[in-house]
Amino acid sequence: MANNKQIVWIDMDGVLVDFGLHVENTISNNTFLRESYKGRYDHIPGIFRNPPPIEGAIEAVKKLAESGKYEMFIATAAPWGNPDASTDKRYWIEEHFGNLFHKKMVVTHRKDLLGGDYLIDDRIKNGAGEFKGELLRFGWAYETETWNEYPTWETILNKLL
Repeated sequence: MANNKQIVWIDMDGVLVDFGLHVENTISNNTFLRESYKGRYDHIPGIFRNPPPIEGAIEAVKKLAESGKYEMFIATAAPWGNPDASTDKRYWIEEHFGNLFHKKMVVTHRKDLLGGDYLIDDRIKNGAGEFKGELLRFGWAYETETWNEYPTWETILNKLL
């Protein structure tokens, strides 16, 4: 039996996870971390373990899953200098989604190599800009300091449902 579901890849940081807010909260009262990891806060040990979700992300992803229209996967990059980041990200996914993404998570700096219909990502970095399907630019674009075409999860749901 053929699977006619479209494939959706979902980035984590800036899409599912409010990593920027988490970093700001982590370093705001910690001079050591702020100074020691300046310019590379993603290398702070454990920084990826418990960041808050982006507003509406968890509920929206569950709605997409419940629609039955999509086969969904996580596509995230992890800093090379923080080897525990991949494990922390996996635990975050399990904590917030249970088994929804069981064995459906790819850690890569080459999102252009992923096959699928949609990639929901906030940036064009790590190959996202060369993704072969449709890139749904989500949230805040740090490169241009403007809102992307899909600023909220509600706008993603309006596109996909």
